[in-house]
Amino acid sequence: MLYYATKLVLSAAIIVVVSEVAKVNAGLGALIKSLPLISILAMIWLYVDTRDVARISELSISTFWLVLPTLPMFLVLPALLRHGLGFYSSLGISVGVMLLCYLVAVPLLARFGITI
Repeated sequence: MLYYATKLVLSAAIIVVVSEVAKVNAGLGALIKSLPLISILAMIWLYVDTRDVARISELSISTFWLVLPTLPMFLVLPALLRHGLGFYSSLGISVGVMLLCYLVAVPLLARFGITI
């Protein structure tokens, strides 16, 4: 149980650090947020739990392909905010765009033999 609590605290600490840094310096907050810290932690926890490097390799490749459909969200959100739409509406639409991109990307990747 202590192991899971440690994983939880370390993972949550990253989120807190990013949000607090972003309050002071948006650029630095964005830099820290753009680091694949959650992916790195997930790979570390998976390795510690299983020692299965093949699974880690699969996770890494799948993560690469699944990051791509998230990128439009980071362009749509600021565009909507600049046009005066409220934050939660903009965020909701941006997440919807991201989900639509996933719905397109996963079958498209499968056509090229990349299964997620």
